[in-house]
Amino acid sequence: MKILLIGGTGIISSAVTKLLCERGEEVYLLNRGKRGGGEYDGVVNLIADVRDESQVEAIVKDLQFDAVADFIAFAPSDVERDYRLFAGRTKQYIFISSASAYQKPLSDFRITESTPLANPHWEYSRNKIACEERLMRYYREEGFPITIVRPSHTYSENYIPLGVHGRNGSWQVVARMIAGKPVIIHGDGSSLWTMTHNSDFAKGFAGLLGNLHAIGEAVHITSDETLSWDQVYSAIAGVLGVKLNAAHISSDFLCACGGYDFRGGLLGDKAVSVVFDNSKIKRLVPGFVATKRFDQGIAETMKYVLSHPECQTPDEEFDHWCDAVIAAQTAAAATVRDRFTVMS
Repeated sequence: MKILLIGGTGIISSAVTKLLCERGEEVYLLNRGKRGGGEYDGVVNLIADVRDESQVEAIVKDLQFDAVADFIAFAPSDVERDYRLFAGRTKQYIFISSASAYQKPLSDFRITESTPLANPHWEYSRNKIACEERLMRYYREEGFPITIVRPSHTYSENYIPLGVHGRNGSWQVVARMIAGKPVIIHGDGSSLWTMTHNSDFAKGFAGLLGNLHAIGEAVHITSDETLSWDQVYSAIAGVLGVKLNAAHISSDFLCACGGYDFRGGLLGDKAVSVVFDNSKIKRLVPGFVATKRFDQGIAETMKYVLSHPECQTPDEEFDHWCDAVIAAQTAAAATVRDRFTVMS
C-alpha cells in the first residue's frame, strides 16, 4: 500500500512508521523534517509545514494514496484543510482523535466506542470531538472515506508515562524517586488506568489501513491491561530498585495550587478511571492483541532513559512546586488536627 503519514515521528506515529516499513509498505512522511524519519529504509520524506496548504498542495498534487493518516490535526480547521487536500487523492483518511474525548464523568466505567463524547474540562478533547463531527459530516454528505482512531495513554521506549509531571517531562519525578523524595500521585492512587505501548498500538493501527470495514467507523486502540496509578508508579520505582514514597493529593487540590494547568490532563482525563472494551478493534483486525505488559514495557523504557542522558532533563521549578504542594497539604492536615485535638 501507498501510505502518507502526516507527522510520523511522534510517540505514536513513529511506531506506526517503523512497523509499516518493516512490512514493506510504501511510506511517505509529511512533516517539517525537524525530528528524523530518515532512519527507516524506504521512507519518502515530503518536507513541508502542513499548515501551509499551498505548499502541501504543490507537493501532493500528482500523488495518489491508499491511505492518509494525520497525527497532528487538533482543530476543525485542520481536518477541513485535509479534506480540501486529500478528497479524491486517497481511498482512506484516518484521523487520530483521543480517548480523552469520552464523557467526563463516565456514566459507565466500561468504555466502548458508543460511549458519549463530552469533556467539559479540556479544550483539547472538545476540539478533537469537533474534528470527529466535521469528518463524519464529510463522510455522510460527501462520501469522504474516513476512519477515526482514539488512542489512550500511549508510551514508548523513551517516554515515561505519568499522571503528574512538569513542563520538562517525566524525568524530575524519576529523580525524586531515586533521591527518596515523596512523589505526587493524584487522588488516592487507586483509580484505574490503561497504558498502551506504542508498538502494540501500531499493530492495531496497521490492521485498519486499507480495511473496508473501518470506513466510516470510530475505534479506540488500547491494551486490555488495567492498572491503578499506585501500580504504575510502583512499577517504575521497582525498576529503579527504590521504595516508592507516595504523596497522594486530590486532583482538585493540585488544580487549585496553580503553577501548572492540570485541569484538562487530570479532571478531563487521568483522574477518571477507565476500562476499555476493545471488542471493536479485535473484530476489525482479527488477531489483534496488545502483548506488551506494562511492567515489561516500562522496564525497557527505564533502561533506555537511564542510559541516554539527553532524556534526563532536570526541572527544578517542578521539583520545588512538588515540595511546596506536599508541605501545604501536610500543614493543612496538621492545622485541622491540632484544632480538633484542642477542642477534644
